Amino acid sequence: MTDEPARWTKATVYPDMWADPSDDPRNNEGPGPDGELPTLEGVLRDYRLTLRMKCEGLDAEQLARRSVPPSTMSLLGLVRHLAEAERDWRNWISDGDPLPKLYGRRDGDFDGAVADQGVVDAAYADLEREQAATDAALAGHPDLGERLGKEGIAVRELLVHRIEEYARHCGHADLLRECVDGRVGQ
Repeated sequence: MTDEPARWTKATVYPDMWADPSDDPRNNEGPGPDGELPTLEGVLRDYRLTLRMKCEGLDAEQLARRSVPPSTMSLLGLVRHLAEAERDWRNWISDGDPLPKLYGRRDGDFDGAVADQGVVDAAYADLEREQAATDAALAGHPDLGERLGKEGIAVRELLVHRIEEYARHCGHADLLRECVDGRVGQ
């Protein structure tokens, strides 16, 4: 007998996938978007969906479980961290005073990810609000070469950095989810 979860997936057509292609909200029929901006926005949307899919169906304890000790990383911590990152990215493109950190001190996003449904609900609300605010801040800047904020970051650089951050953390989410309940896949 072992405490390790058995590996499993919901996919039936391709058993090595997270979900069957017909059930995957990231699958798009037809050709991809035209242009660089819609392509970058589509990739970001899909990584955001991937993070949510990796957290689906878990309770507060499972979401807060730190599956790879001594790391403080958990699925809930990742949700909180990405909400914090979205806020930080707005600070990069702002000319005003920086917004305060959502979770206080450094690493508060991971350290405060505790097994409480109120914390889980607040984390998802924070993520949705911060994503929408950053998206809205960038919506008025369709020129990917435009430089914004005190540091003059290009819109393209910020979008690519956002994709990179979500992609990296979706990789972490894959491993964390497998440690929680054995679910694996694309």
